[in-house]
Amino acid sequence: MSYVPSTAREREQMLKAVGAAGYDDLYKDVPPEIAFRGDYSHIAKEGLSEFEVKDRLGELAARNRNYAAIFRGAGAYRHHIPSCVPHLAMRSEFVTAYTPYQAEISQGVLQAIFEYQTTICALTGMDASNASVYDGATAAAEGISMCLEKNRRSAVVSQTANPGVLSVIKTYCKAMDAELILCPEKNGVTDLEALASLVNENTACVYAQTPNFYGIVEDGEAIARIAHAAKARFIAGVNPISLALFKTPGEYGADIAVGDGQPLGIPLSFGGPYLGFMSCRKDMVRKLPGRIIGQTVDKEGKRAFVLTLQAREQHIRREKALSNICTNQALCALAATVYCAALGPQGLYEVACQSMANAAYLKEQLEAAGFAPAFPGVVFHEFVTQCPTDSAKVLAALDSNGILGGLPIDGNRILWCATEVNTKDQIDHLIRIVRSVIPHA
Repeated sequence: MSYVPSTAREREQMLKAVGAAGYDDLYKDVPPEIAFRGDYSHIAKEGLSEFEVKDRLGELAARNRNYAAIFRGAGAYRHHIPSCVPHLAMRSEFVTAYTPYQAEISQGVLQAIFEYQTTICALTGMDASNASVYDGATAAAEGISMCLEKNRRSAVVSQTANPGVLSVIKTYCKAMDAELILCPEKNGVTDLEALASLVNENTACVYAQTPNFYGIVEDGEAIARIAHAAKARFIAGVNPISLALFKTPGEYGADIAVGDGQPLGIPLSFGGPYLGFMSCRKDMVRKLPGRIIGQTVDKEGKRAFVLTLQAREQHIRREKALSNICTNQALCALAATVYCAALGPQGLYEVACQSMANAAYLKEQLEAAGFAPAFPGVVFHEFVTQCPTDSAKVLAALDSNGILGGLPIDGNRILWCATEVNTKDQIDHLIRIVRSVIPHA
């Protein structure tokens, strides 16, 4: 049991022991813009009944804003989720199951995770997958950790990657005493000439996202050639839905494929939990963080599942581990597996095609309304436009009409997104609203 200090003197002594002047010091790493500075008396009083607690929580939940239509992505995407996904994933056998340390009595959970790994390998064109990590940003950073060697301690990362992913990579590199080199962008994509000049014999890996943060499809084959010419690894950050339509990382020469599995049947859920997927070529499988589920046969010759390569896992050889991750997002991984199985290859292809088609229509209509494309290049279901008026005014008008518009980025530009759930009527309604706030539209 944990010890809770009961007197003011004890609390002061404990704060002093950890070097904190007060309780606020314990939360000094929390960004000021999201830190709660008030008191909690308005949330609940002591001694509330169960009925009163539910009623109060309902009042708080009602403050959340639910939009009729969403045209924002930037790493988290609204897709249709078949009802069978939550129905199967939320069965008690899966919801209550935890890490299968006793693998021989966890065959159902192990098989579910094995099927997830198989699905990720099929999507990415890679040889092996782990049983997931926390989210896509963590997956990218862990991928860099896999590549670092004694004489190769630098990672070249494209600035066209998602800023949130870049932030986590920076944190990891600082902790691993690895040099992080940012490769500039040119016309919304990785500057290949700059990349070639930055990659050298000290480079452990190159990380690039495709489609990138601006929604543009990068030249994966060119990036792979540049990385491999210096005997460095290429880590591709990918959107799993886009892989049903474009070349897989395995096809264009990536060594590691990472990304966020949230588009695969996982709801937005106000920001999580999500799912980080990782897959790699066979020669790197021993460096994969987290757990890997393998298939074998038992003493009777029946198919069975086991925790593979446990000797290199973090909870066993912690002092030699490349990562401190020793669990996985099993429930989210199961949801992704059910989603992919329910849709099948053709269904995923249709989702990708419809998302791309809807984005193309939205882009065309916005251009007609005066929103010039910020960059050339092939896009998937996201793109950036230059706003002909104050972008805040446009987004506020959409918000007041129950529409979450695109993400405002540097300057007066907006990153828009459309998926298969955005109908023509929704897009036409959006255009009417933005035209109403554009002078002389």
